[in-house]
Amino acid sequence: MRDSPTGRELKIARINIYHLYPEHLNLNGDRGNILALCERARWHGLAVNLVPVQPGETIDFGACDLLFMGGGGDAEQNMAAAELKKRRRDMQQAIEAGMVILATGGSYQLFGHYYTTLRGERMPGLELMDLYTEAGGKRLTGNIVVSCGLWDPPRTLVGFENHAGRTCLGKGVQPLGRVLHGHGNNGSDKTEGAVYRHAIGSYMHGPLLPKNPWLTDYLLAKALAYRGQTFTFKELDQSFEEQAHQTAVRLAGSRLHRWHARRA
Repeated sequence: MRDSPTGRELKIARINIYHLYPEHLNLNGDRGNILALCERARWHGLAVNLVPVQPGETIDFGACDLLFMGGGGDAEQNMAAAELKKRRRDMQQAIEAGMVILATGGSYQLFGHYYTTLRGERMPGLELMDLYTEAGGKRLTGNIVVSCGLWDPPRTLVGFENHAGRTCLGKGVQPLGRVLHGHGNNGSDKTEGAVYRHAIGSYMHGPLLPKNPWLTDYLLAKALAYRGQTFTFKELDQSFEEQAHQTAVRLAGSRLHRWHARRA
């Protein structure tokens, strides 16, 4: 740590990133989201404290600034639900206070009221977001591009989706984006993901953050604001990430390429 011109030490902004059940919730390259969060934070000059949380361990929501939860199979999802129900109230209080969350795939489904299987079995969720999920007969799979209104004007997000669940949003949440190419939450209403306060759920894997660096920075900025830390982000060279993003948009079709070009 260097001295400031006044001789006093500069305080380095710090962020606590919690990774929930990294060995169990890691479908479709979800671990790449943690790599993107940590590396991009360090490139900006943030001090990063990464805390992997294993099943059976207590989650200190009071210390967590940003929580990441990846996707998992049915067994892993049931395990995560059972573990988190023990701390549901603490988790809900942290969300209401402004803690940042990114939950993908099965973890996104857990945030809702319930998940109904093809056999009609209803699995209760954590009820942290106003949404529910019902299984469909055909998996919704492939590349996806959405227009995301977290920014003005909207920016595109790209990813890969692979889910059988059909998620429907209630009035208490907003979609993360509007589907330009792909299936999204349910394949019919053109919504993808859900946003409640600073908690985001999404079906986009692939992973999501490396090809969408602006979303990575958005999550980091909200986590810093949650703790009242002021910080100026650096202008990073993200040409490689932008090239990967643009390639995904072009592969989705010429109409999307024109939409993206008008906002470039």
